[in-house]
Amino acid sequence: MTGATARQAELPMLRAYRLWFEHARKCAGCKPARRAMDGCETGQELWVAYRQAYDGGSR
Repeated sequence: MTGATARQAELPMLRAYRLWFEHARKCAGCKPARRAMDGCETGQELWVAYRQAYDGGSR
């Protein structure tokens, strides 16, 4: 299975988490934050998107 194939089959929740994780790993505002909601504005938005996907989009 190639990377492109794996990304196509990626669950929305896992994709949202991956996007947040990749951002937080590189962002100077998110790196020192102990909680996701203490990071930069973009990091917070990505975390909210992950939580919504985790909850099934019901919020």
